[in-house]
Amino acid sequence: MGNAPLDDVREVWAHELAGFGSKLQDIAWALDNLPEKCPNVLEFRTLCRRAPAPTFQQLDAPKPDSTRVKAVVERAKAAFDTPKRDPKQWARDLMARHEAGKAVPVISLRFAREALGHRTEQP
Repeated sequence: MGNAPLDDVREVWAHELAGFGSKLQDIAWALDNLPEKCPNVLEFRTLCRRAPAPTFQQLDAPKPDSTRVKAVVERAKAAFDTPKRDPKQWARDLMARHEAGKAVPVISLRFAREALGHRTEQP
């Protein structure tokens, strides 16, 4: 048993193994494959570096659901086939409300008139 202070030993091990912070599986592999003789920090680091690269199983490509694909295509076709809405319809509706005698905020009425190209009164 050595005479080095335990805090110094921890510091040396932390320094030598700092690069394995994101590769804990390499440290786990090294611990599972320790030699008969207890390794020092440099031997343990070397053992960690010898850990095999992780293997990943490739997933199967997703199989398209034909009924879902047809539904999406039909919705897209319907969106293109619908008649275009008049972007100034809001202004026409507001003017109709005003002409019917309903209360319409003055600023809204002004914006509707401007959108429809009607003359607006300047204050």
